[in-house]
Amino acid sequence: MKYLVTGATSGLGRNAAEWLLAAGFKVRASGRDLPAGAALAARGAEFVPLDLALASPAECAALLDGIDALWHCAALSAPWGDPAAFQAANLDATRKLAAAAGERGLPRFVQVSTPSIYFDFQHRHEVGEEFRAARFANAYAASKYAAEQAIRELAARHPATRYTMLRPRALFGPHDRVILPRLLRQIERDGGVLRLPRGGAAVLDLTYVGNVVHALQLATTQPQLPAAAVYNISNHQPGRLIDLLDRLLRQEMGLAYRLQALPYPLLHGVAAGMEAVAALTRREPPLTRYSVGAVNFDMTLDNRRAIAELGYRPIVPLAEGIRRTAAWQRGKEAVDG
Repeated sequence: MKYLVTGATSGLGRNAAEWLLAAGFKVRASGRDLPAGAALAARGAEFVPLDLALASPAECAALLDGIDALWHCAALSAPWGDPAAFQAANLDATRKLAAAAGERGLPRFVQVSTPSIYFDFQHRHEVGEEFRAARFANAYAASKYAAEQAIRELAARHPATRYTMLRPRALFGPHDRVILPRLLRQIERDGGVLRLPRGGAAVLDLTYVGNVVHALQLATTQPQLPAAAVYNISNHQPGRLIDLLDRLLRQEMGLAYRLQALPYPLLHGVAAGMEAVAALTRREPPLTRYSVGAVNFDMTLDNRRAIAELGYRPIVPLAEGIRRTAAWQRGKEAVDG
């Protein structure tokens, strides 16, 4: 069996490609990071350097030659940016790949989506897959939901291809370029101070990246999944943000930092001002209203559908995922230093 993994040079895609190679599968990996692609090629992957946002339908179709299953992990994931860039990377690229998969009758197409479509600056607990915000919090969430809708339309036209969508919550682990790097940059920038609304009291779900890879494989191998089904994926262990960060940063990584609790309205206002400046400079601001809200409001997911239909339960407990993440970060720092 041969897999195509998009976005294979960072984050979830890198972990997915490495897991498949270690398990003995044939892998075609696409991505933009050439050194990371070379590292995957050295492990046996067929690496195709490609920016899917700029790729033609013919180039997307060519990626599927000889492929049995596609794990679409590529995305532009950021709390702020040009809506046109999010549409090109998250909607247009997904539509091109999903259409090519349906036209070829590819057996499995698994799309990595996001629970960001639920976020509406309110506390939300046990959020089910049918919920969505009345108004999306940013262009990223809007583009990912639009991609889901495109897949649903294609699934109705191409029943031979089983399309499945996963919404993993707050991924962390090796090759992360989002959550942990942003935290470390903030602490360094602010002189060892970690500033959080409500003092980090928000109750959140996190997901170790290895568990998402497990869900991807289940979505590929389960024989009787509904057409265009969507599943929440998490570690099934929600906790207070400050406790999770303390376990990772202080206990596992030995990082000395001081927590400073700030009022949410103050941070929200500062973020709004930074966004106004960013609209002129075209540079992502250090704070956005979304990023502040995401660590202020509770959000936990309802996992019953993933358990019942996908057969998903996390195989790496939260504490072990945190330990592995810290070990990987220490190794990375040793190499980079």
